[in-house]
Amino acid sequence: MDHGAEVQVEAAPYCCPTCDERGQSLVRRNTKTRSLSTSSASSSSEYRRTQSLHGPSPVTTFGPKACMLQNPLAVMHIQDPASQRLTWNKPPKSVLVIKKIRDASLLEPFKELCIFLTEVKGMVVYVEQKVLEDPAILGDENFGAITKKFCTFREDLDDISNRVDFIICLGGDGTLLYASSLFQESVPPVMAFHLGSLGFLTPLKFDTYQSQVTQMIEGNAAIVLRSRLRVRVFKENWDKKARLDENGIILTNGDMDSRRKPLQYQVLNEVVVDRGPSSYLSNVDLFLDGHLITTVQGDGVIVSTPTGSTAYAVAAGASMIHPNVPAIMITPICPHSLSFRPIVVPAGVELKIMLSRDARNTAWVSLDGRKRQEICHGDSITITTSCFPVPSICLRDPVNDWFESLAQCLHWNVRKKQNYLEEEF
Repeated sequence: MDHGAEVQVEAAPYCCPTCDERGQSLVRRNTKTRSLSTSSASSSSEYRRTQSLHGPSPVTTFGPKACMLQNPLAVMHIQDPASQRLTWNKPPKSVLVIKKIRDASLLEPFKELCIFLTEVKGMVVYVEQKVLEDPAILGDENFGAITKKFCTFREDLDDISNRVDFIICLGGDGTLLYASSLFQESVPPVMAFHLGSLGFLTPLKFDTYQSQVTQMIEGNAAIVLRSRLRVRVFKENWDKKARLDENGIILTNGDMDSRRKPLQYQVLNEVVVDRGPSSYLSNVDLFLDGHLITTVQGDGVIVSTPTGSTAYAVAAGASMIHPNVPAIMITPICPHSLSFRPIVVPAGVELKIMLSRDARNTAWVSLDGRKRQEICHGDSITITTSCFPVPSICLRDPVNDWFESLAQCLHWNVRKKQNYLEEEF
């Protein structure tokens, strides 16, 4: 047998203790992972994967061991967001700590947290290699003894998807987006501590991290499921330049190379298609389930999740959507039409974006602000809701946390109150 090949076997029907009696057959996956620099025993390679589509489910699992506690008060299979709770199939043993790079103010919280996790909680701690290469950490001899117990990895080289039970982020909203990008399938529960600038997605305060981490490990925490977008970028030709007609209009990229597989990404905030450095308007066709619904003429278009509705989309004039709403938002960027307003479509649809036939130039796409690449004639981008959401730990519950973030981070509806008018007698 080729040991480099991926092996899939059908597991026996499994139902966690908190799920209903029906049970569902889950797939176990044996994948060959690249070698990791570890000083602790490695975890098992077989884990249950998530079964969620785009909303809460009694049998949703996150990472190797976490799942959602069944809500007996669910009506029409839709859970009350305030009642979403985390539970564990088995006690968690490993944790990934993500720290914002090049931020000296996070060094002490990072060291304090790691010491607490390893010495007090006995957890196996995973840390990215470039974090430990910080001179301030390398020069700390006392902390050096702790770092020798860490498991290290490198982005895009080492696969840790089946090794981490939960994640702790230290920084701003960007750390949560980065954590999402590391897991292209099932995502372990994420604790995001507010140590950055905005903090809309990081509701937890580091002052009480010990009690909050303890509650997390004990399974006493509320969660919000942040849906992601599954994005596939199809490149018609990877090498040849575009062919132009006599007027300089791009016709095609050349012959299609069928051997190339589409690039696939999991996106938490948004997909942005814009005109890039070109001075011409962006001119792209937007399809919904195979039907052309409109042509976007302007600076570009934003396709966002409910989580991303409070990011770039709201700055472009979109509405703000609670993360529990299963939807995809389409927002034009500076459209060349006064009637082109943002719209919300169901989460289950498939969107497709292509350059219009008469587009004067290429377009550019970016995914959560990263992986920016050029889109030429013949290329296409397909977008739909991913079946792998990001379970994010709440401070109180998904509803209160969201409105608290609107008020504190975006100053939503903050104004001077009108004076009381006294009655005349």
